[in-house]
Amino acid sequence: MLKKIVIAIDGYSACGKSTTAREVARILGYRYIDSGAMYRAVTLYFLEHHVAVTNPKEVDRALQQIRVSFAVSRKGNSEVFLNGLSVEQEIRQMRVSAAVSQVSTLKPVRLAMVDQQRKMGKHKGIVMDGRDIGTVVFPEAELKLFLTADLLTRAFRRQRELLERDEMVDLDQVIENLMERDRIDSSRTESPLKKASDAHEINTTHVTIDEQVDEVVRLSLSAMVAGRTATS
Repeated sequence: MLKKIVIAIDGYSACGKSTTAREVARILGYRYIDSGAMYRAVTLYFLEHHVAVTNPKEVDRALQQIRVSFAVSRKGNSEVFLNGLSVEQEIRQMRVSAAVSQVSTLKPVRLAMVDQQRKMGKHKGIVMDGRDIGTVVFPEAELKLFLTADLLTRAFRRQRELLERDEMVDLDQVIENLMERDRIDSSRTESPLKKASDAHEINTTHVTIDEQVDEVVRLSLSAMVAGRTATS
């Protein structure tokens, strides 16, 4: 029997991380955790409750009221819940995308979410995607991946996602949002976005989702076999 492992997928926005991670988890029979959705849920709460990110007391008070969890829908999709309510659609709105990088730079927010993420991966058998999974959350993960793609390709993908949710956003605005998120995510003090030294890099600019999934499954199986051999 193959050893269960932790698969950490990091990278920039709109590189196909979540779609790939979700499908890989389905194929392997693993649990999928969208860490970005957790930060988006916190951001949604902050926006709806007018939490001032510059006020440490307000932030700490808000975090005490936030419970983020995941459940599988009737369609078999993983959905994020905020205090018991599904917010899968709400957290994908542009207003959340525009604010999530700022919220996720806050140390108390990152500490709270990383603690939850580590608990979720305690028994392994998970695929988790985000920006610091292989570097901070699970630095000992058996398989680490880092996804990239050129900016215009990412912008077209994100705009298409928004249109599918009936949200019309100008392409220039999408590009500006992605560039700002890249800047904040890569330069923040707490858990900046960077490639782990032992991560496999996959450029998804000219790669289909099916091809991405096939490559990640192949690498995952190799890591499982290596893990079994090392412990046998």
